[in-house]
Amino acid sequence: MGIGTFVNKKPFGVPTFLRGFDVPLAVIVFALTSFGLLMLYSSSWDFSFSAYGDAMFMFKRQINWLLLGLVIATVLAFVDYHAWRKYVVVAMSATILLLIVVLLMSEIRFNAKRAIFGGSVQPSELAKLVSIMYLSVWLYAKRQQLHDISLGLIPLGVILGVVGGLIYQQPDLSAAATVLMLGGLLFFLAGGDLKQIGVLLLVAVAAAWIVASISATGQQRVGDFLAGIKDPLQASYHVRRSFEAIVNGGWFGVGIGKSQSKLTGLPVPPTDSVFAVVAEELGLFGAVLLIGLYGALVWRGLVIARRAPDMLGTILASGLVLWIAMEALINMAVMVGLLPFAGNALPFISAGGSNLVATLAALGILFNISRQTGEGTISDEEWRSYSAIVDLRGRNRRRSISGARRP
Repeated sequence: MGIGTFVNKKPFGVPTFLRGFDVPLAVIVFALTSFGLLMLYSSSWDFSFSAYGDAMFMFKRQINWLLLGLVIATVLAFVDYHAWRKYVVVAMSATILLLIVVLLMSEIRFNAKRAIFGGSVQPSELAKLVSIMYLSVWLYAKRQQLHDISLGLIPLGVILGVVGGLIYQQPDLSAAATVLMLGGLLFFLAGGDLKQIGVLLLVAVAAAWIVASISATGQQRVGDFLAGIKDPLQASYHVRRSFEAIVNGGWFGVGIGKSQSKLTGLPVPPTDSVFAVVAEELGLFGAVLLIGLYGALVWRGLVIARRAPDMLGTILASGLVLWIAMEALINMAVMVGLLPFAGNALPFISAGGSNLVATLAALGILFNISRQTGEGTISDEEWRSYSAIVDLRGRNRRRSISGARRP
């Protein structure tokens, strides 16, 4: 009797509504959430007291957002992800409307218009999540026409251009770039033609160069990044203070709550710079532990994607977990000077309700996909119609077929 026999059986004594939940994923999420609350409190008390007159203000607000996110994640965990095919167009339309509202608002924070409702909600975070859901459904519906540039690449470019362009106008360069990268990644996962993907990459690189050339913010960030690559002492002030915190932390850190950089000028330690606080207070050991938790999250998410009952679940699960990983990677890479400065939050760790709620909502959908594992199998016919792209190549016009399922 194989292991699969026991896996597929319903465990005795487990309530029906809990059956199918991915326990390793739940443990990883619990660990990241607990770690995040601990480090947020440590990094925010001085900043929160200075800005709001209450050392617990940011921590208590994060708790409120966490509770809301957990409620939303729980609801989404029990809503069949196939149901989103009916409502994803409405969700995308509402998101675009919110992005337009942001541009019409007069409220400016940190030289940008990114939030509504008194600065509490950032629609750009919602746009990332909804874009993944919309593109997953769209790519699944168009899976047999992806090799046709007029039905695949061009409509994809229009969708990404509208959402990314509205986000860029805020301006939020990192969020716009994230949406574009997610679109290209999902197109690849959906089995898009490699030639089209190459064209998409070239267009993306050209667009990034143009943005960096005409945007004062982009020019400054790229200039600081190149200077920091040549000589770390010439990096931006933010990165230099981050280096100082990391070096001060050493192997095992100075201890929880004992960071000095957060008190002596490290910019926004509860948000963009929270990874530097982690590295200073917990050292290289704590930083590697956090990276390991993100790695475990990606591993579990991709396992769920591989076991999904259909291609829509595979694309959706892969896109959601890789989005979270991308956000974390960009934030940490910026803090050590490996990427130009970006405003990406560190998932579960950075203060900010919009990112936390969007991340937990994504995990709720991921849990729903895991609950349906084993309820069906992806047929070979479905995979072939999805990723086997017939292409005429060579001088003799022979037909060549790409590999079957893209891992």
